[in-house]
Amino acid sequence: MIPEVIASGVRFGEGPVWCDDGTVVATSVCDGALFRVTPATGRVERIADTGGGPNAAYPASDGGFVVTQNGGLDFSKMGARVGEFADAPYRPAAPGLQRVSPAGDVDYLVADGFQAPNDLVCDEAGTVFFTDPYNFLSERKTGRVWALHADGALQLVADGFVYCNGIAREPAGTLVVVEGRGLMRLLPDGSREWIVEQLGPGGGDGFCVDVDGRFYVASTTEHGVRVVEPDGREVEFLPIDGDGLTTNCCFGGTDGCTLFATDAVPGNIVAWEGMPAPGLPLHPWPAPTP
Repeated sequence: MIPEVIASGVRFGEGPVWCDDGTVVATSVCDGALFRVTPATGRVERIADTGGGPNAAYPASDGGFVVTQNGGLDFSKMGARVGEFADAPYRPAAPGLQRVSPAGDVDYLVADGFQAPNDLVCDEAGTVFFTDPYNFLSERKTGRVWALHADGALQLVADGFVYCNGIAREPAGTLVVVEGRGLMRLLPDGSREWIVEQLGPGGGDGFCVDVDGRFYVASTTEHGVRVVEPDGREVEFLPIDGDGLTTNCCFGGTDGCTLFATDAVPGNIVAWEGMPAPGLPLHPWPAPTP
């Protein structure tokens, strides 16, 4: 099942999200920006400049976004794999959670004491859960998962991770993270359990969940998306033609059954239509009333 390339030019794309207007918004980690992609035409439009390294975007109730800001990466130090993006200017920013308004204005929700926020998800109460691993171009530190509640209170949910990356919620609301090279549940009682300890040679990056609880995990250097049942069984691998680096994915389309992925190298957005079940609906972050 080969995907269609629906757009090009989102350099080192990450964190795609489907929007109500029928577009996909993704971050560009190297260019420090958000881009809106129109699948029907392939149009790519820059809609916000966040600086630093925006890692993931999540919809807000007013049409804007919440963004995990990893602080920025110097692409000139990242080796031949992403060497084509080494011309991107290094524009460090404070690691934290950024708020992007519908008009593209950018400010911070929180920006104090974080390492390199990576991915996020929001629950029905308006709490944003986000991963905070170390910046992999700097000193290795243990990773953390935070919660930013609707009243502005910040809570440390869990720590001690080797490298916590993607985060999502299962249909019952349980948090799941990519930890190291596996998938791990963060149970309500504070304990943790492996869904699968080893996702494959490429490990995992960002992921999304369908209504039946299946995980669709971007498999980085394996160049595709791995499909994993809730019990940890791999049931399918969705490859992308050629050489590349796959970072994240989301569901969308009119029926919710199209899977979109950011193919960070070479900088494409790809789509598979006709997945067996629609994606689990997201709960938009409740933007404050002006």
